[in-house]
Amino acid sequence: MLTKNQELMLTCTGLGAELEGICRHEGQAVFVPGALPGETVEARVLMVRPSFAYARLDRVLIPSPDRREPFCPAYRFCGGCSGQHMNYSSTLAAKRHQVFDHLTRIAKLPITEADVPLVIGADDPIHCRNKTSLPIGGTAQTSMLGFYKRRSHDIVSIENCPVAMGDLGGVITAVKAWMRETGAPPYDENTHRGLLRHLVVRTSRAGEVLVVLAVTSASLPNPENLIRRLQTGVPGFKGLHISENRQHNNVILGDTSQKLYGADVITETLLGLSFEISPLSFFQVNPAQTERLYQQALAFAALTPQDTAVDAYAGAGTISLCMARHCKRVIGLEIVPQAVESARRNAAANHIENAEFSVGAVEEKLPELIRLGLRPDVIVLDPPRKGVEPAVIEAILQAAPRRVVYISCHVPTQARDAALLAAGGYHFAGCQPVDLFCYAGGVENVLCMERPAD
Repeated sequence: MLTKNQELMLTCTGLGAELEGICRHEGQAVFVPGALPGETVEARVLMVRPSFAYARLDRVLIPSPDRREPFCPAYRFCGGCSGQHMNYSSTLAAKRHQVFDHLTRIAKLPITEADVPLVIGADDPIHCRNKTSLPIGGTAQTSMLGFYKRRSHDIVSIENCPVAMGDLGGVITAVKAWMRETGAPPYDENTHRGLLRHLVVRTSRAGEVLVVLAVTSASLPNPENLIRRLQTGVPGFKGLHISENRQHNNVILGDTSQKLYGADVITETLLGLSFEISPLSFFQVNPAQTERLYQQALAFAALTPQDTAVDAYAGAGTISLCMARHCKRVIGLEIVPQAVESARRNAAANHIENAEFSVGAVEEKLPELIRLGLRPDVIVLDPPRKGVEPAVIEAILQAAPRRVVYISCHVPTQARDAALLAAGGYHFAGCQPVDLFCYAGGVENVLCMERPAD
């Protein structure tokens, strides 16, 4: 039986969902972040559970040829990335194996490893993320902005992030200086006191920067000071917003936002279409890889000019508008009213008239539309990590579209839902993993399920 602080010599045999090393000691799984397959390591047990344990990597005795030096000085402690200690190609291989494992073990789809293509990797896996969310801690005079340490809420303070697009360092410098001058206090999640919870920075490939502060009050002390610093210190700075969140939870932004300066939105281009990015809207974090993701989704959808398509969990309409150019009608369903407003503005800005958007929970709206007689030819699902509700699966099976294209950032829930579609008569028609989260755990997977021809 393993015990806390026990020292072990282990051999790593695989990688887990967060790219942590998987080892075994007397048959029990031991997860060791930083260990690579084939390596022999010394590790110290930190946590023991009935079926597994976590250990800290102390020393690599026999290194893997895939090991490399991390390019970020904060990597050893920061929880933002988990794969900088290995070659990028090794992260892609691990993510491909994850997809195959989930689709066979959870969904029990009758596929071989050859049915899961190589993960489409990024041409440049650095400076690729367009959204960065940093918790704020410390004090006004000695503030800490960074990422949480792995498996904790201790903040690892950073000056910049090499995975982020744009000048994140300039934003951090401006916010810290403003906090010192105004005494704006960070939020303490233990006492629930303080003003500043998170800094969220959104950047477009054109260099536009939108800064959002998650706060516990509807106002900031001397916002002109912060605006001036952002104007002079951050190239491309377009707007400052605050989002009030008084809840005692881990949600970053509140339900609404308030503009303090500049633009309401910034703009990104995907597949020749322009889309606005507002403070609260969902937008894929890696625009270059998102284009590849959507191209694959469109290829699987194989739309015809007479088709009607449904885009469930439509967000700001990115997938809907990409599909609209290839079919007769697209219906986008989205629960966030602000996102639907953005989707409609995006449609107008791109002169697309055959896409319509409806506000409401997908598990309520889709069954309602099906009861009213809608029979889409293709349904695209792009839900949050928790996957889709059973009512959505039931509505899909009732509508019987010829094809369901399911995009997911959390393959275990995608696999769970795929099993229900398979039980309803749909079969695996293909998948394609795409790496949007470079050097981090997780992979985006496009899965196509087809209904057998009548």
